[in-house]
Amino acid sequence: MQGFTFPMWENTLSDRIYDTYYIQLGAEFVGTFILMFAASAGPIVNQKYNGAETLIGNAACAGLGVMIVILSTGHISGAHLNPSLTIAFAALRHFPWVQVPAYIAAQVSGSICASFALKGAFHPYMSGGTTVPTVSTGQAFALEFIITFNLLFVVTAVATDTRALGELAGLAVGATVMLNILIAGPSSGGSMNPVRTLGPAVAAGNYTKLWVYLVAPTLGALAGAGTYTAVKLREDEVDEPVREARSFRR
Repeated sequence: MQGFTFPMWENTLSDRIYDTYYIQLGAEFVGTFILMFAASAGPIVNQKYNGAETLIGNAACAGLGVMIVILSTGHISGAHLNPSLTIAFAALRHFPWVQVPAYIAAQVSGSICASFALKGAFHPYMSGGTTVPTVSTGQAFALEFIITFNLLFVVTAVATDTRALGELAGLAVGATVMLNILIAGPSSGGSMNPVRTLGPAVAAGNYTKLWVYLVAPTLGALAGAGTYTAVKLREDEVDEPVREARSFRR
């Protein structure tokens, strides 16, 4: 007896699904690479040229990097760019858990590649791109928790609430990143993102207080995303028409 054969269209559909998923992972890798190159280059240039960038320049590099990547890849991969964001969205059912490991792998590899590219371009000034606390461990932990809370509160608003202005998501998130770095940059480095710290740490061989930048942003992200989810209005509590969510939750 002949075995059952799936129709050709089903195989084609399956291939398309896998192709789309790989494209999303590729976009996440490239987006993280661009963001990391921009966010780390500012402090490195600042170190090399004796403060030419200033704190405002460093904050602008990261904020603008986030904004342009969201605008260019948000419709492809969701432009997470941050393992803490990916984990928080999965925990709140905005993103499938099964995709979390691959997304984090893309983010980590994009960060490390960008960091080694910066090391090659700016050696021996790579240490300027690392995020190392200049305050106590407890203060750095608190700052990273709070600024990541702020970031994910905003991200969850513009990415998951259909009544928010999704078209301005990149601007809102980029401005939040810039504000957070202006607040915490001189103290904790204003990381808000485990791979923002991990990539430069690997390239520079400096793992000082690395655990703070892995744990605090993740807890802050869960708290920020959870808080917005708790306070946002339900669809039956407003009269405005519901619009489709724009990005972040591919």
